[in-house]
Amino acid sequence: MEKKIIGKVINIQRFTIHDGPGIRTEVFLKGCPLHCMWCSNPESINKQSEVGVYPEKCLGIELCGHCLKACEHDALVFEGDKILRIDRNKCVNCLKCAQACVNDTLKIFGVDYTVGELMDVIKADRKFYDTSGGGVTFSGGDPLIQWRFLLEVLKECKKIKIHTCVESELFCNKKILDAILPYTDLFISDIKHMDTYQHQLLTNVGNEIILDNIKYLVDKDIPLVLRIPIVTGYNDSDENIRKTGEFIRDVLDNKIIQLQLLPYRPLGEDKYAALGLEYPMKDMPRLDRDKYTPQIYRIVELLQEYGVPAVAGALKLTEVMQKESPELRGVSQRERYKRVDANGNR
Repeated sequence: MEKKIIGKVINIQRFTIHDGPGIRTEVFLKGCPLHCMWCSNPESINKQSEVGVYPEKCLGIELCGHCLKACEHDALVFEGDKILRIDRNKCVNCLKCAQACVNDTLKIFGVDYTVGELMDVIKADRKFYDTSGGGVTFSGGDPLIQWRFLLEVLKECKKIKIHTCVESELFCNKKILDAILPYTDLFISDIKHMDTYQHQLLTNVGNEIILDNIKYLVDKDIPLVLRIPIVTGYNDSDENIRKTGEFIRDVLDNKIIQLQLLPYRPLGEDKYAALGLEYPMKDMPRLDRDKYTPQIYRIVELLQEYGVPAVAGALKLTEVMQKESPELRGVSQRERYKRVDANGNR
């Protein structure tokens, strides 16, 4: 019988190419232990389902009014005959208003899936994984918040040989990592700042556990891609970048597949508004491509001085992760990717 473990999913994206090799299905699980100032997915932080409000879609009480009838706690605030927001102090998060809504004015962030239901979605695009070297990527939030559900889905994926990637902040107990390692082909994680005090200010947690878990994966020869979200004025100083290069070179012995540098973009402001939250980066100057692209490439060159396999963006991974060729079978992951690089596939 199917295990009745329930996972909360905030989004499923098909045919993605950024988070892992090949064509992938990306599953975003709800809940995150960090509260990054630049987070573009605020709906992913809370572990529980919640309702977002999009007033511009409201049909009005006269034409609809189903949400008003469904709410038993007088938590809906209207302007005229159209909904404006939810009074979160009155709301008990029963979700009845959103369930009654007919046109996504009220949207539920966090839908329940069983393992079987999610596997049906994942398996639907199996032919694209097989032809492109792709698979499924679990992201969030942080999927390790729901690690028991994640573990069961990973096991099902491995039974039918679907490539698996876990994108995590790695702010977790090592026992959780040990549980999922046998069923995970690739990890993606971030180094947001090397100074733990600054990391605390930016994300609400220090970086000691994260850096220690990064080293733990590397020491176990687990394929790992690291990323730095480059946020101007927060983590792009030469001092921080050089400390990052030293950590990857001296502590990790450069045993990573890639270090991807990603530019900060002001995304997700509408989601903050929908949840009644203030966007933390509202005063951040908007950089256009002509400004942030040279900045990213300057940092790439700085990191390459340390022998770090730094790249701009996340689109060059598929070529690096050529695998399963006969001459590479039985070779360690670290040596495998070195040989692929030597063959000029990077």
